[in-house]
Amino acid sequence: MIKLGLTGSIGMGKSTVAEMFAAEGVPVFDADAAVHRLQGPEGALVAEIEARFPGTTGPGGVDRTALAERVLGERQALQNLEALIHPAVAREREAFLRAHKDSPLVVLDIPLLFEAGGAAKVDKIAVVSAPAEVQCARVLARPGMTAEKFEKILKLQMPDEEKRARADFVVPTGGPPEETRASVRRIVACLTGAADS
Repeated sequence: MIKLGLTGSIGMGKSTVAEMFAAEGVPVFDADAAVHRLQGPEGALVAEIEARFPGTTGPGGVDRTALAERVLGERQALQNLEALIHPAVAREREAFLRAHKDSPLVVLDIPLLFEAGGAAKVDKIAVVSAPAEVQCARVLARPGMTAEKFEKILKLQMPDEEKRARADFVVPTGGPPEETRASVRRIVACLTGAADS
């Protein structure tokens, strides 16, 4: 099994690319979706997050906006939150890998792959990338997003240029979707061919 780490900064189109890999029949582990489950209604982390950050949860689970306001720009608070989330997501990832142990290729969709030290746990890395102006337009179109919040998020992420330099593959998302899909298909062909040899 080849483990392909899929990453990219906010607004680069990583979720779309993950869907394209899934459409090609590649099992995809979505770290963000795992976090949503863990923080959602009756999620395994809700009580711990409420204990650490009182007032950030409710009947629907974690209030992500309220939690973000508590941790963005607060390094220690963010580290405390990550200390809860990362081990729980790692357990979910291990269960996914066991479930797909016979697959020649799996994708681990991990937004902070480099930042959280996950690069050593995958065999290859694909970075999703788009021009800065495309990224900015996508992010600022999100509900509740502000230029200030976007700036804070960017400061927590490795620069796109550095991610691309460290990647085995770069998936472009600034052009037509067909171009992105062709890139995904080339990666799948390359890695499943490598797995078969």
